[in-house]
Amino acid sequence: MAIYEYVSPCHFGLEAVLKKEITELGFEIVQVEDGRVTYRADESAVARANTFLRTTERVLLLVAKFKAETFDELFEKTKALPWENFIPRDGKFWVAKATSIKSKLFSPSDIQSIMKKAVVERLKQKYHLDWFAETGASYPIRVTFMKDEVTIGIDTSGESLHKRGYRRLTSKAPLTETLAAALISLTPWKKDRVLVDPFCGSGTIPIEAAMMGLNIAPGRKRTFLAEQWGNLIAPEHFARAREEADDMVLRNVTLSIQGYDIDRDIVGAARQNAMLAGVDAQIHFQAKPVAQFSSPKKYGFIITNPPYGERLEEKAAMPELYREIGMAFAKLESWSYYIISGYEDAQKYIGRTADKNRKIYNGMMKTYFYQFLGPKPEKKRVEDGDRQREAQAIPKKDFGR
Repeated sequence: MAIYEYVSPCHFGLEAVLKKEITELGFEIVQVEDGRVTYRADESAVARANTFLRTTERVLLLVAKFKAETFDELFEKTKALPWENFIPRDGKFWVAKATSIKSKLFSPSDIQSIMKKAVVERLKQKYHLDWFAETGASYPIRVTFMKDEVTIGIDTSGESLHKRGYRRLTSKAPLTETLAAALISLTPWKKDRVLVDPFCGSGTIPIEAAMMGLNIAPGRKRTFLAEQWGNLIAPEHFARAREEADDMVLRNVTLSIQGYDIDRDIVGAARQNAMLAGVDAQIHFQAKPVAQFSSPKKYGFIITNPPYGERLEEKAAMPELYREIGMAFAKLESWSYYIISGYEDAQKYIGRTADKNRKIYNGMMKTYFYQFLGPKPEKKRVEDGDRQREAQAIPKKDFGR
């Protein structure tokens, strides 16, 4: 079975989360860089990575890495690559995206044009053709320049992997599913613990948590571009990955997940999205402002994405909103709460300095993942109490005198 290298991008600041996921799938890590992880595995990894990875936007089949500082250099080095090993005679190919950061070549459209010409010239020589019909499967090429280092990959995913297929209705500023899953992974939350999102919007954080708690693979119900690639990836790999995903679902688990939002209409949308994801029975959604939030539970987790005040007209409302957040959460003395926000004064108005603070780029927006840690549950005392109750429940035997 062929061995390839793959590149998966992620949000800046979340590389360690993606690396852990890739390692748990059994793939060999080659390199971790800002915003992406490179790994090595056989051809079945195309199906398994697309099906199981929660925190990447796509899986790229790595073609090459090289340095290029001029367009002539880019053309010649691209032309020298063995494109015939990847793209068949009737394959449809184009440079779908070019990104350049701190590099001498910075025009995406020029990079795309030069590279397309180079690939065409290579395939003309190898297939002895002057014109390509491009009527077959699609092989979109993606290229990234970072300090003149060129990374070229072919996209195996097609639609971005954050599109799980359940989110039909969204709020004004939703988190992507991949970012929501990564934030949950940065916390110690487990499926037997309470999780609340008091700014749930269209339900992304509660739904992703429910999918994680039930071990539902994010790509279980969608298709991927590489399923068309009969020349590279055997179709049975995708069938096996889906079968593996079905077998892994936990069907007899009850979760305690709640989502609240002040907007009644968006709460209705969250319910619809949860239903499409198949987790609606595991999440309680309700229209409620954060100021009214409380819980009788001694321990629990809050993971949430409140408004940042991105729009100028919203900024004036931020101090009062974050004061309300601080007052509501202060009543939950034993809870841990995790807040992603681009609002610079969040800690000031919450009234508490975060125990940990992680910088994460949500697209081009710099945000902070504020982590306010509560005490761990008194596990030993609970276990001792359970053992005592079990001992009392055991009937005593009469052995006589």
